[in-house]
Amino acid sequence: MIKQKFRQLHRIVAPIVFLPLFMTVITGVAYRLGRNWFGLSRDQAHILMVIHEAEYLGDEIKPFYVLLNGIGLMWMLITGIVMSGLFRKNKPKQNTDSKVILTKSEN
Repeated sequence: MIKQKFRQLHRIVAPIVFLPLFMTVITGVAYRLGRNWFGLSRDQAHILMVIHEAEYLGDEIKPFYVLLNGIGLMWMLITGIVMSGLFRKNKPKQNTDSKVILTKSEN
């Protein structure tokens, strides 16, 4: 029952948090690769950091954006792990009815 509720909430929240998380990841990776691999200066790569750190939102809104971005990421991770059953106490039983036939190849 709780797994179904998590699945519904996960499905609702996923589209909302996707774009901010995606932009954060892409701009962070692009900044680092641009600086290290492509030799961009800080001034050339500054626009990537403006997007990555959400500086365009202003000093008043930026902390809330970062907080919500982090909460959204944690929510998606937790609900995803719960739905996966990774830490389930009762492991599902394996089907022992199927027979495996092994053949020995001749030389």
